Amino acid sequence: MNTSTFLEILKVAEKLKCNTRHSWTSSGRHESVAEHSWRVALMALLMRDEFPELDMDKVIRMCLIHDLGESFTGDIPSFEKKEEDTKKEDEAFFEWLDTFPSPYREEFTELLTEMNDLKTGEAKLYKALDNLEAVVQHNEADISTWIPLEYELQFTYGADKVQFSPYLKDLKKELDNRNKQKIAEANNA
Repeated sequence: MNTSTFLEILKVAEKLKCNTRHSWTSSGRHESVAEHSWRVALMALLMRDEFPELDMDKVIRMCLIHDLGESFTGDIPSFEKKEEDTKKEDEAFFEWLDTFPSPYREEFTELLTEMNDLKTGEAKLYKALDNLEAVVQHNEADISTWIPLEYELQFTYGADKVQFSPYLKDLKKELDNRNKQKIAEANNA
C-alpha cells in the first residue's frame, strides 16, 4: 500500500477517536468508539484459551474494524439504532472499502460480510464481545450516568449473543451479579 493511501485510511479511522459513544468511562468522560473497539479486541486476545477451535486472529481483526463505518455516521446507541441506520453505516463502510488497495479491500469486505451474517464461530464471538464490552463499560461507569432503561438493559443486552458458549454465559452471569451489586449499592446510598 502506498504511503498516501495508508495515511488517508488512518485519517478516516481517526474519527473513531473523536466520535463518542453513549457510554461513560470510570473517570467520568464519554468513551470514544476507538476505545470501545480496542477493548473488544483486547477481550478477544484474552480469550484465546477459551476458544482454541476459533481463528482468534480473525476475531481480533473483526473487533478492530467492526465500528469503522461509524467514522462516517457516528455512534447511535443500540437502543436507538434502527435497521436503516445499520444499512447506512454498512453502505458507507463498503463504499470506503472500495477505495482500499488489494488485498485489504477484499479482506475487510469478507470480514464485514461474515460479521453481518453471524454464522461462523468467529463472527458470533466478535458480536458477543461487542455487546459484553458495552455492559462491562456501563458497569464501570458511575451509575449516575445510567439512563432509566439501562437498569434493565444491563441484564438483557448481549444475553442472546452468549448462548453458544458456556464460558460466555458464565461471564454474563458474573456481569449480572456485578450489576445487581452496583444497583443495590446505589439504592442504599
